[in-house]
Amino acid sequence: MEFEKVISGKNIEKDYKSFKLNVPELNIPKGFATALIGENGAGKTTLLNILAGIRTDYKGELTYFGKYSDKDRESNPVVKEMIGYTGTDNYYLPHWTVEGVEELTSLLFDNFDKALFRKNYEDLAISADGSFEGGKKVSELSDGTKIKLVLASVLARDTDLLIMDEPASPLDPLMRDKLNDLIRTYLTEKEGRSVFFSTHNILDMESVTDYAIIMEHGEVVETGFVEDLKEKYILVKGELADIEKAKDILYTVSTNKYGFEGICLAENLDKLAGMDVTTETATLFQISVAIMKKNTRVK
Repeated sequence: MEFEKVISGKNIEKDYKSFKLNVPELNIPKGFATALIGENGAGKTTLLNILAGIRTDYKGELTYFGKYSDKDRESNPVVKEMIGYTGTDNYYLPHWTVEGVEELTSLLFDNFDKALFRKNYEDLAISADGSFEGGKKVSELSDGTKIKLVLASVLARDTDLLIMDEPASPLDPLMRDKLNDLIRTYLTEKEGRSVFFSTHNILDMESVTDYAIIMEHGEVVETGFVEDLKEKYILVKGELADIEKAKDILYTVSTNKYGFEGICLAENLDKLAGMDVTTETATLFQISVAIMKKNTRVK
């Protein structure tokens, strides 16, 4: 399926001692929320850091917004203003204060709105009593609150693309739901905006995911709009009596004392004819886990 791309890449490679990222082609659709999915060590963070410009020691070609190169991303202020990034861990230095984060972001980006930052700070309940605690240090914040501070900052900029590394990981269930709302609002507030995020929390982020890229062992093993993936992969349930015949047809299968359940490629459904099975639309979580199981080295 053809679509306009917010980021496209060719022959992206990064070598480590025991791991290699190898992505011959990468296309992220413009105007949608794209999830980067994979188990630990699949290469998600490496790829995301390359796209965000955190890592520059890689091979390959990248194009942003259909016309800018990765060199433009580093040197052209226009491109820098268009891209927002949220990271994990030590995104802000521990000794920085909230007010320091505000001032530094204002200096770095012309499109940063201080008033909006303070509104986001309040809306996300970064401080317990709702007041702006400008003197509070980053080191005094919980992991989840640090992410909320990052979100308050990046969403106070008028960007066209958000690149987010595991934004839901340290958040509680309520804030994960709020994160979905923030992403939806970001996409609808301005035409053509795009979001690209990595996630382990597929269930929590499924409702906001339009397009999925699934990785294993440094390679992209599946891509597609979620609705297309749900037509390609079908959830099948059946009786244990049929498991031996079914397991050679199903993409992946698991059993319990009541029967079996598995993912089947839609093109192979007719091969299950005559078996006592039912079919359901699979969730993105079920599809992603099946694809990871099919490609994992975990035994």
